[in-house]
Amino acid sequence: MKLISPSRIKELFKKPEPPKQPRHIFFNQELPSEYKDAKGEPVMCYPHNKVRTTKYTAWNFLAKNITLQFMNIANCYFLFIIILGAFQIFGVQSPAMQAVPLIVIVALTSIKDAFEDFRRARADHQMNTSKVHRLCGLTNPNIIIKKKTLSSRLSDWWSRKLWAAGDAVAEKVKKNRKVGSSAKNSASPKPKGHTEKPSNSIPARPSVDGSSSLPGLSNINTVDSYAPSLGSLAPSLVSNVSDVSGVGSLAPVRASLSTVRCTGRLTPFVPETVSNPNIIPTKNACRFRTTYWEQLNVGDIIRVRENEEIPCDCVVLSSSDRDGICYVETKNLDGETSLRRKSSLKCGSGLVHSADFERAAFEIDTEPPSRNLYKFRGVIRYQSYLNTEDTTGTFESEAIDIDNVLLRGCILRNVSWVLCCVVATGEDTKIMLNSGVTPTKRTKMAKALNKIVFMNFFLLFVMCFAAGLINGLFYRKKGNSRTFFEYKPYAGWSPAANGAVDFFVNLILYQTLVPISLYITIEIIKAFQAFFIYSDVQMYYEEKDMPCTPKTWTISDDLGQIEYVFSDKTGTLTQNVMEFRGCTVHGKKYIGAVAKSETEEDEKKKDVSKDQSRPPTNSIKPDLEKDSNMYPQLNEKRLSVAGSISVPFDSMLLEQQRDQKGYNREFLISLALCHDVITKRLPDGKIEYHAESPDEAALVSAARDAGIEFLGGTRDGGRYLRLRSSVTGKGGKSTLDKYQLLQTIPFNSARKRMSVVVQTPQGNIVVYCKGADNVIYKRLDNSSKDISTVVGRTAIHLGEFAEGGLRTLCVAKRELTQKQFSDWKTAYDKASQCVDETREKRMEDVAAKLEEHLNLLGGTAIEDRLQDGVGESIDLIHRAGVKLWVLTGDKVETAISIGFSCRLLTNEMELIVIGGKKSKQSINAQTENMDGKLEKSKGLNNAEDIENIIDDMLRSKFNLDGTEEELVKARNDHSMPEKSIAVVVDGDALAIIMSPENKHIKRKFLLLCKQCQSVLCCRVSPAQKAEIVGMVKHGLQVMTLAIGDGANDVSMIQMANVGVGIAGQEGRQAAMASDYAIGQFRYLVRLLMVHGRWSYRRLAQMIPCFFYKNVVFVFPLFWYGIFCNFDGTYLYEFSYLMLFNLFFTSIPVITMGCLDQDVPAKVSLAVPELYRRGILNSDWSIPRFLTLYMLDGMYESFICFFFTWFLHWKGVFANQNGMPVDHRFWLGVFSAHIAVFSCNTYILLRQYRWDWLTLLFWFLSFAVLLFWTGVWTSSLSGSTIFYMAGAECYGTLSFWVLFAIGTFSSVIPRIAYDVCRQLLKPNDVDIIREQVRKGMYANLPSDYDPTIPNVVSKQSNVESPPAKNNTFLQNVSQPFKSIFTHNKKKSWLQNIKDEMVQEGQSSARSSLDGIRSNADIGISSPSNLMRAYTHNER
Repeated sequence: MKLISPSRIKELFKKPEPPKQPRHIFFNQELPSEYKDAKGEPVMCYPHNKVRTTKYTAWNFLAKNITLQFMNIANCYFLFIIILGAFQIFGVQSPAMQAVPLIVIVALTSIKDAFEDFRRARADHQMNTSKVHRLCGLTNPNIIIKKKTLSSRLSDWWSRKLWAAGDAVAEKVKKNRKVGSSAKNSASPKPKGHTEKPSNSIPARPSVDGSSSLPGLSNINTVDSYAPSLGSLAPSLVSNVSDVSGVGSLAPVRASLSTVRCTGRLTPFVPETVSNPNIIPTKNACRFRTTYWEQLNVGDIIRVRENEEIPCDCVVLSSSDRDGICYVETKNLDGETSLRRKSSLKCGSGLVHSADFERAAFEIDTEPPSRNLYKFRGVIRYQSYLNTEDTTGTFESEAIDIDNVLLRGCILRNVSWVLCCVVATGEDTKIMLNSGVTPTKRTKMAKALNKIVFMNFFLLFVMCFAAGLINGLFYRKKGNSRTFFEYKPYAGWSPAANGAVDFFVNLILYQTLVPISLYITIEIIKAFQAFFIYSDVQMYYEEKDMPCTPKTWTISDDLGQIEYVFSDKTGTLTQNVMEFRGCTVHGKKYIGAVAKSETEEDEKKKDVSKDQSRPPTNSIKPDLEKDSNMYPQLNEKRLSVAGSISVPFDSMLLEQQRDQKGYNREFLISLALCHDVITKRLPDGKIEYHAESPDEAALVSAARDAGIEFLGGTRDGGRYLRLRSSVTGKGGKSTLDKYQLLQTIPFNSARKRMSVVVQTPQGNIVVYCKGADNVIYKRLDNSSKDISTVVGRTAIHLGEFAEGGLRTLCVAKRELTQKQFSDWKTAYDKASQCVDETREKRMEDVAAKLEEHLNLLGGTAIEDRLQDGVGESIDLIHRAGVKLWVLTGDKVETAISIGFSCRLLTNEMELIVIGGKKSKQSINAQTENMDGKLEKSKGLNNAEDIENIIDDMLRSKFNLDGTEEELVKARNDHSMPEKSIAVVVDGDALAIIMSPENKHIKRKFLLLCKQCQSVLCCRVSPAQKAEIVGMVKHGLQVMTLAIGDGANDVSMIQMANVGVGIAGQEGRQAAMASDYAIGQFRYLVRLLMVHGRWSYRRLAQMIPCFFYKNVVFVFPLFWYGIFCNFDGTYLYEFSYLMLFNLFFTSIPVITMGCLDQDVPAKVSLAVPELYRRGILNSDWSIPRFLTLYMLDGMYESFICFFFTWFLHWKGVFANQNGMPVDHRFWLGVFSAHIAVFSCNTYILLRQYRWDWLTLLFWFLSFAVLLFWTGVWTSSLSGSTIFYMAGAECYGTLSFWVLFAIGTFSSVIPRIAYDVCRQLLKPNDVDIIREQVRKGMYANLPSDYDPTIPNVVSKQSNVESPPAKNNTFLQNVSQPFKSIFTHNKKKSWLQNIKDEMVQEGQSSARSSLDGIRSNADIGISSPSNLMRAYTHNER
């Protein structure tokens, strides 16, 4: 019979992959023959909507769970030992007792798995039996309807009854607890003015009056902040609203409201939709009925009401909103907290009542089910009719994207209902396809543990082989006692056969050498460590009510060995709360407020600054003084906060120059129109903006505060702007303008821009585009006369903004003719209707044609402040020996500025900037219109240029060549880099470095970064983040940690050894995919320095101690075998072998692994250098394990056995009753007591922290041995030959004398070694512990936290911000400079700079190097950048 391999077993349990073929879903029409089989049934088989997230069922639990458990090789080994013991030939005294430890461990694991699976099963049942309204009366041609058998129906009925009974019991218990809690609370006095609110009250919808003062606002769509009114429903139905939503829901869900009977109403025909006016519906033929989620099928029409959870993936056909808009919460999918806007299909207009679907017919073609939550490709095809007289119609189609799809798990908000067509059910829904857990990660210690286990297996094999060999040789001897007294052996008289049998006999005898309880002990310890992390109040973020949450319990020891930390910037180091700080419009700068990120360090630390003579480096504050003279309204006290703008923006709309005022107005209109912001009307009538990106809300708020307010949008694409009198100049009257939104081209990480096409009130068609400066620059129309001046001044302003740490964007526009737009729209719609994987690429190509020949309007500057304690945290991380890399999508200048602000970079550092550029052909194409004046790339290849830079830096700075041998040597060097050098690299250079054909460049780049103190990677994509982490993780073979807050950080979080997610403004995707979720970056310090270091040290001590105690207990059996020719005779009574690891010695090692502390938490934070022992692996290594623990265990085993043997060597001791105590089991009692007590005492001595709980567990462990020996041996029926051994040994003086001498002799050598080591060669922990004993840290409070800024600011010496004469381009490598050189005389751009300084529009101290062009266009100097767009050679 062919055995099933473990890989095959895993395949049996693996979740099936989704189907790969696209779907064709038909509604209310016959299924075409090509989609039917020979029997006339549908070819496609779709899964039902019943989901099962459990591993097991009631029928396969035992078989499947036992199979999975015995895929662990340790369990298989012990099962093999038990099977051997069942055969009498191997001489096991009690086979049943031998099976007890394995049975206990397997049973405990099964109970744990069953409990976890039961919770999942209960959740599945609640979700599958949730109610939904499905359209009945029409045949669904997409499925095969099979009647359930009687047994199946009875099974379903019985299952529902059982779950209902369980839910009723749980509800009753919950109700009793609630009543008891209410009674307790009622006894306490209520605060004055307290009023009780009914628990089931529903807040009424506030009246929204958007048209009281301005006409036309009734069509503006706003999202209300309160739950909508239920007044349209019958009062009896309102009372049925349930507060239970099913599993995973985060909001109350309505109970079934299907008691409303079908009215038979018919909506008036809407032309050019899926409705056919020639069909007359049958009265009451269709109606919505209540059904369970699990009974839905692909092609069904469902109705979902407000606050209900979406039961499957479905396309929105119509909505109660007249504009077809609805909103959903996606917390269950991606953790995002903001509402997502969805829209119904235009062709679904008119589908309101159930009768409307009788005259509707359509086909939906979709892509195969995919895991991508943010993409959906589909198209609906239907027969369109122009009017009620049209009998033929025309074939039409409409594209379906993710904005038209509601995904299972979302919650409907702010509309009364939506009608949808089901396109994916059950296992094919996106939430189920993404239901996989975070990838399994094995710790570094777990990998080394496997080596130790195999070493023990090897030792066990050697011992058994030696025993079998000696016993076989014994059977070759003649004339000894065996010949006269032994009956015929089971294996006969053959020495070889007896030696083979004896091998397995001794294998059973020495089985404890490989500890059966080790793995479950480690699991228990890690569970406690996870609980301690979760319970740490100093990592509790009160603002979000979020503790540090361990998502993965098994990697806590890796937290103590991290050498490299990879961090995102936005939302991780910064707050991701955007504040509008300024802008530049047509070359003129307007300042909203002083950027705090530039000045806060100087203001807080200037008294300790090292260089007071250095000139100020703030490039914005001096300009503020100049602007104050130009605009008296500007006052530093009137700073903008929370996205609002200060007085200078009013002054920009009061410009005296007519042209400039027009530019400013156009600029603000672009900010108010080019976005995806959702409006939310507050109770006081004000409008609040919500967006997925905080930048969007800040920009729209800035436009509003400047005088142009975005009021909302309508279904037909209308966007309303209200212009204040300062804009219109109409004597204090505001005006309302409606712009028609014709097309939105959304932002993505590949395009790095967003565009909208609108029709102005005057009828003009305009494209507004905003995006990264490097993307916008190369799409500008250089035929304009004044483009050179505008681009130059804008580039200088954006450079100054970036140097101040602000995030910058460029804004541009383009005017189109009606024909240009029509032609483009036709091509775009055609591309959007593709269902295959080329859809996005085609749409991007078509969109790029529209975003050309743009006219630059200006740029914006937004501040993203640092989180509290980031600088202090980075200081502590560096002191701990951890290297920090920052991976961000921001531009180089912004990242460098933030790097100085958070102390990642210092003034003493030399910066090496590595920037990529496009190929030579691309450069030639960009520069062919420059009159031949630009020096081109001299034929050098991009990879060659970057390799030359890296080679030059390695040789000149570090005397390295970048060879494989140097990389191998670098893997063993864990010290902090000595030279103060930092590397800054952008995404284009990384794309070249990481390419498969440039492995040698990748190796050299890794070596270069290894020698540098800090590394900043800018303009990187999510995939590049993961590649960088993988490069360091595998290239240097070090422990890595990745921390981020957004969906773009998930890939690197999963790639790193430990992933930490911050629940930030971008949602909770990173936190959901991480191993640990925290509230702020500064909590990472405590997570690593305290809990990580403790966890590592505890397990590094516990695991060797576990093996040590087994050696102490097992080797006396081996020593005893010397005197009996290793014939398998037992020295210990069999129960000792079974209970040694399970009860006698398990609690002390668990106590060590859970509670031991070498130094208190406050000292760990005050002295972060202690963390370096984990990086160097000083407490855990195989040589340390062999020398300090295994040899020590063998020595103590020698004491345990031979002290007992020496005691009985020359005489026979008797107890007080004259009974001899020289039986081998009695000798085993002597030896076992010494072994157990010395092991527990040894473990106690290895602990640094002794408290009453530790001592109690130490005492109880030995007390269990005494209790078991006394009780077990007092029963003749149970102990048989071991009867009264305990009483007789305990009554003998020699037992207690030997016990005392043996224990002392066992532990005294290790005590002497530790004392000598601490006196002669103390490590850092010994030194710090001595300082703690002397009271050097007594003044630190118990809740000491050095990451709180106001605590460390008085003690820290902070580096001054970088001077402008030390900019990063001054330190760029020589090969980079040799390719592109500056003219010695003043450049044309420098002339513009000088003029701007005279006008007060630029700071004299700012550098042109701060506006280095982005490498995307292959130009690396500001002068060359300006030439590329202005045709100027100077």
